[in-house]
Amino acid sequence: MAAQEPSPPSSLEGNKPGFPKKILANKLEDKHLCNICQKILRKPFQAQCGHRFCSYCFNKTVSGGPQKCNACIKEELFEDSTSILKQGCAFPDNAARREIEALAAVCPNEGCSWTGTIKEYELNHEGKCDYMIIPCPACKELLRSNEMERHNERECPERTLNCKYCKEPFQFKNIKAHDEICPKYPMICEGCAKKKIPREKYVDHIKLCTKFRAPCRFHVVGCDMSVEKEKIHEHERACSYEHLNLLLHFIMGIKGACAPTTLSTSFTPLPTGVGLSRRCQELELKVSTFENIVCVLNREMERSATTMEAYNRQHRLDQDKIEILSNKVRQLERTVGLRDLSIVEMEGKMREMSAATYDGVFVWKISDFSKKRQDAIAGRAPAMFSPAFYTSKYGYKMCLRIYLNGDGTGRGTHLSLFFVVMRGHSDALLKWPFNQKVTLMLLDQNNREHIIDAFRPDISSSSFQRPVSDMNIASGCPLFCPLPKLDSKNSYIRDDTIFIKAIVDLTGL
Repeated sequence: MAAQEPSPPSSLEGNKPGFPKKILANKLEDKHLCNICQKILRKPFQAQCGHRFCSYCFNKTVSGGPQKCNACIKEELFEDSTSILKQGCAFPDNAARREIEALAAVCPNEGCSWTGTIKEYELNHEGKCDYMIIPCPACKELLRSNEMERHNERECPERTLNCKYCKEPFQFKNIKAHDEICPKYPMICEGCAKKKIPREKYVDHIKLCTKFRAPCRFHVVGCDMSVEKEKIHEHERACSYEHLNLLLHFIMGIKGACAPTTLSTSFTPLPTGVGLSRRCQELELKVSTFENIVCVLNREMERSATTMEAYNRQHRLDQDKIEILSNKVRQLERTVGLRDLSIVEMEGKMREMSAATYDGVFVWKISDFSKKRQDAIAGRAPAMFSPAFYTSKYGYKMCLRIYLNGDGTGRGTHLSLFFVVMRGHSDALLKWPFNQKVTLMLLDQNNREHIIDAFRPDISSSSFQRPVSDMNIASGCPLFCPLPKLDSKNSYIRDDTIFIKAIVDLTGL
């Protein structure tokens, strides 16, 4: 399991690249792929050149300024103005989005049997799958999502535990090191065998414990006996002769005048008693000095230990503060991402508002006709949507949809033109179904022979009922204009541009 790549975590909508290819249950088609990340399109945008990109990929690419479209370069269709990607040169391709969201999908995580559509995957399953492979934030081991809780509680070598004695936190791998310094760790007295003595009180205990065995005070001169404290005086009385003999040898050795003869049991050979007494006083003075030095060193050790504990406590506080600041940075990054998306949406609405009309008459200028026609033939951009227009400021919201290589019965033979009723802000005030006559025109730029088709809506069709989504199903003329009529010399195309006009009859409104 650890060999698998970690699954991507769920994030804010539109703030991530395309879906992985392996979620697609059916055959993968090139038109469903982002031309930047080469994954399945997520919230697709269509640029002026006709190529589609994920919303996230497009905004990330143009965030540093205008960029050349690599897809145009690869297909050798590069045009200086059209093939430059920049802010404001692309619009959300809702038709492609709906087509992609309706595709059958499976969960890419091994062992998961979830199936549905790509839309259901994004809304309900992505980032929530129990079989998703994610790294442990502590030890970085790759695990399934449903195993993470058990791993964090029982298996992670970097997991944090609270000492059951002092309640201080420590990492599991340091458990032995912590037990060796834990002030509350229970210890056993070697003398009285008393249990559960906290380490911080152990020294005080052995100072008072009468059963604790300590070295004889004469161990510095050679006595190797360890005696219980309550019996120390009895030992000194019983071994006074041996202690005196050891002391004498020690002093004589210091002077370098140790006699080669052995001591007799009568203890008579002590001719230099005054010198011996003076030497003992000097030794006592040195011992007292050493004891003072040891006391000073002990106090220094205690101060060092206190300082070290203060440093450790401050380090833990600093670590907590760093974690809090890191969380704030992540939160700010998410906020900035949402702001960027809001700006993109506002720019799109401003472009839509600048192109809108409010009298039911709309003229749609389609430039770079040859290039867009080739994109339609190749399947890169089979359909195009016009900006929205209205019957009045508070009237019906509408747009046009054109297929430059035809659609349905007109595919490959005709230019297909459709009328689309869109969801507007004032729909609750309007009469439904939509029942106004619609006239569609391909304008002759010499004003001689316009191509005209008109229809009155079928009020039983769902295309003209009050919209429940962004736009209704398009309705119109799949056989609007034969393509040969556009291929021959004509006045419909001039400067590689055509004009489409729509007129909505306002009678009765």
